[in-house]
Amino acid sequence: MKLNFFNVLLICGLFVAGLASCTKGSKAGNDASLQLIPYPDSVTFNNDSLDISAGFNLTVQRITEDKKAWFTDYLQSADLPVSDGNKLILNLIVEDGSGEVPVSDEGYRLSVHRKGATITASSETGIFYGLQSLLQLSVDKTKIPLLDIQDEPRFSYRGLMIDCSRHFFPLDFLKKQINMMAHYKLNKFHWHLTDGPGWRIEIKKYPELTQIAAWRTDSLWKDWWATNPRKYVKEGTPGAYGGYYTQDQARELVKYAGERHIEIIPEIEMPGHSEEVLAVYPQLSCTGKPYTSSEFCIGNPETFVFLENVLSEIAALFPSKYIHIGGDEASTEHWKNCPKCQALMKKEGLKDEKELQSYLIKRIEKFLTSKGKRLIGWDEIMEGGLAPEATVMSWRGEEAGIKAAEAGHDVIMTPGKYCYFDQYQGFPDTQPEAIGGFLPIEKVYSYNPVPDSLTAETAKHILGVQANMWAEYIATQKHAEYMIWPRLLALAEVAWTKPENKSWDNFKTRVNHAIPYLQSKGFNPYTLSKQPFLETKTDKEQNAILVTLSSELYPVDIRYTTDGSQPSVASEIYTEPILVKDSALIVAQLYRGNAPVGNLVFKRVDYHKAIGKKVTYVSPFSPYYPAGGDEALVDGYVGGLTHGDGRWQGFNVPEMEFIVDLGKTHSLHTVNMNFMQNGNAWIWFPKQVFVEISQDGNTFVPLTKIATKIAKNAEGTLFEPFVWKGQASARYVRVKAVSNGTKGGWMFLDEVVIW
Repeated sequence: MKLNFFNVLLICGLFVAGLASCTKGSKAGNDASLQLIPYPDSVTFNNDSLDISAGFNLTVQRITEDKKAWFTDYLQSADLPVSDGNKLILNLIVEDGSGEVPVSDEGYRLSVHRKGATITASSETGIFYGLQSLLQLSVDKTKIPLLDIQDEPRFSYRGLMIDCSRHFFPLDFLKKQINMMAHYKLNKFHWHLTDGPGWRIEIKKYPELTQIAAWRTDSLWKDWWATNPRKYVKEGTPGAYGGYYTQDQARELVKYAGERHIEIIPEIEMPGHSEEVLAVYPQLSCTGKPYTSSEFCIGNPETFVFLENVLSEIAALFPSKYIHIGGDEASTEHWKNCPKCQALMKKEGLKDEKELQSYLIKRIEKFLTSKGKRLIGWDEIMEGGLAPEATVMSWRGEEAGIKAAEAGHDVIMTPGKYCYFDQYQGFPDTQPEAIGGFLPIEKVYSYNPVPDSLTAETAKHILGVQANMWAEYIATQKHAEYMIWPRLLALAEVAWTKPENKSWDNFKTRVNHAIPYLQSKGFNPYTLSKQPFLETKTDKEQNAILVTLSSELYPVDIRYTTDGSQPSVASEIYTEPILVKDSALIVAQLYRGNAPVGNLVFKRVDYHKAIGKKVTYVSPFSPYYPAGGDEALVDGYVGGLTHGDGRWQGFNVPEMEFIVDLGKTHSLHTVNMNFMQNGNAWIWFPKQVFVEISQDGNTFVPLTKIATKIAKNAEGTLFEPFVWKGQASARYVRVKAVSNGTKGGWMFLDEVVIW
């Protein structure tokens, strides 16, 4: 039987309420009434407000009349009236260098006073960001506080990537996202234009890229991915799915984004993720045949002719100083068996295929430099040696970014743990399909892109941070917006606001205020979880489990019980961690006043007999998913909603086996283990689990054999308990779990509870 999902919810941190008033140089935690995202550097409140219902009269200094007209139209489109007849003056001033302005070109000063408002900056970019703050303050179109703000961003790179290859998103949708990105002071749009599921940008020299490689047989990526071979079809074929952007459309989007001070960074994948190219130009693969390879043949000179021709057109289309070349997840198998690749390796003195990939990256970087561009790639471009001026986008954790920064390379942090918006953001059985994992908004907000290990000088190479919205399971515009918003607001504050000015408690109030605004603009944001989150911590000194409850919604109370009964308006309100010294069944629910909100969360919590005992592994856990190491299965920490949360231990073996030594003979009545399944992440329940017991650790007798009852093809993130109940006596408990036989498949286990 599948475990009820709410029995395994151990997520997120403790939310604390109670916010005070703000003063000059305020920190974010000091005022919840200032509805600005991202939170500014310094704020001074002047104890009054300004009625702006009639709008403003716009005046400018050192701004052209054309730009003044653009600002007027922009403010009108944002529902802030601008008219020459209004008494209140909105004065936009680009400083001449003699005044006091923030150091950053993106910084600004905003003063709201009795005669109107003044925005001062050293550039039109700063003016634009000052206007975004004014627009956010003006969202109800009535009164705004008299205040002075001085502000500038923490990072120069504040980005979002949207994957338009796996599912195609029209230009108007991208404009809509870019417009809202600008409102929250993000400044980089990474446009993922090419990948195996479809080529999305017109290249004049190679028309078949958009006539064939942009169209596939199935509209849903997962259906197309399951076919063998995965086919492309000609544009106009009945049932064909796809699309592409013309070069004129690309120029249109570049202009639209540029007016909003957003740089568009195009990505053209190489040397891997290129099966769509090689289907129509198979001579560029090592096999010479379509549908046989995803990697370009690096030993073939024609490959570089093709790539340079494509990049020449891309460089001419996009004024960005960066071009992203992918570089991730390329297989080396075809290169190992390719005479052309092996001959090139011998000629260039390359010791292995990783250096062969590095040869391509370095050669492409040299070409891009000749076009006045800089190369960005995913962190695999470091393997085999990094190109001299390359910028690294660190996605497989932070380690590659740290290494690149220490070597003097610029880095954009985008680790999947914090920045991959294709993961679930709420309880999976309440959410649309996702790739797996669990990334709630609080975790996004908690991210600090500058690792503590970096020196102040090295940290300067961390340019910023980026969110990624991969689209394998995101086929519609509404679903895409649901995954992006409001998590992108958390990322915007991570990217702009200094750590000392951040506060989750304060941000929580502001993001709850921002969601209705997004909805009023036609967006489909996630409206945050209507269930409390539950987190546990083992306290070995007190021989107890500490349970914390939290909520994304604000304002709400959390009411709970510890005996398994349903909470009511008379139940205790959560204010501090709950201490569980043996066992408890925690049941919690959100309340607004006397009304319950959303669904219950319940979880049995045990300070059980195996906590802290010795575990001997007969088959090793994966070094990539060690959780707490040798103690992970008996540390009292139950896993959450994602296998990467540091509490699920991963096994990439056909059969896993371990022995728990309880230290002495105990009477036993329960052995309970939770496994996870998510086929999208290549994780499945074991086919069978065997539990055996022993007095001496040598001779074991069977206790039970349990088979999974969940199908391999069941969708979503699922949890199943494998449980023995009865009466026995033993010192040692041995567990064996047999995989379902899928080559390369994983098994993930969180805790072995023994009573």
